[in-house]
Amino acid sequence: MKTPHSPANLALLDPVLLRAFVAVADSGSFTRAAAATHLTQSTVSQQLRRLEQQLGYPLLDRSGRYAQTTPEGERLLTYARQILALMREAGGRTQEAFTPLRLGVPEDFAGEVLTQVLAELQRQEPTLQLELTSGLSQGLYEAFRDGKLDIVLVKQRLGASRGVTCWPEPVCWFDSRSHSLAEKRPLPLVAFPNGGLYRSEMIQLLDETGIEWQMVQVSNSLSQVKAAVAAGIGVSLLPKRLLTDAHIQQETLPPPLPMELVLHAAPSLNHMGKRLIQDLVARCNDLMVT
Repeated sequence: MKTPHSPANLALLDPVLLRAFVAVADSGSFTRAAAATHLTQSTVSQQLRRLEQQLGYPLLDRSGRYAQTTPEGERLLTYARQILALMREAGGRTQEAFTPLRLGVPEDFAGEVLTQVLAELQRQEPTLQLELTSGLSQGLYEAFRDGKLDIVLVKQRLGASRGVTCWPEPVCWFDSRSHSLAEKRPLPLVAFPNGGLYRSEMIQLLDETGIEWQMVQVSNSLSQVKAAVAAGIGVSLLPKRLLTDAHIQQETLPPPLPMELVLHAAPSLNHMGKRLIQDLVARCNDLMVT
């Protein structure tokens, strides 16, 4: 018989055999261990005999009503639990690597705002698969509620919904610095498509105050909306932090209601999802105007 504890005996312990050993040790019964492992009792017995033959010493005392670990078996039991736990953890991490993390953000966050955050996360988590979706907040939030996105940043009127955390998002009327249109009637508007929060807010404000308006340009592109305003095609309602030298904040038009940026996250995220939330919160803390 091989010498107990020799490297040749311990080099490759079959996790299937270890799992059977732990099941018997925990239950004290081959019958209950068979039920727990979804095997037959004879199969569990055979696996224990194979493990004992490999190691060269008995692991269980079978003389009593219940199977009990021998001193050698008790020592092995600690290692067996650790080996099986590490295998479960490795399997879970492998599964994470093949499960994309689905992030949805407004367009003004999809470019330079989040590029560094996502690049750093990718360096820290090289197995991360990230699916980034940008669009209007209403569509992003609906996709999140339907389980199609794991994490979203959405714009909303103050207090419309609760998320992980939120930040004030001051908005204002954007007008061209060189070709102001604030006094023109009907007031020319440049906006996102139907369903956009800022578009709805603009129309509601103007209708409530009786200002005649006309939609002159619609675009899905934030950069195009800003360019159209700067060129004097129309005015628009956008986050104040996006003002450039080509724009002026137009204060002669009705003031908008308070807006906020809200972070929503699925309750069961893997460690990479939780890390992304931390990074997003830190970035938004730096970015958002309070």
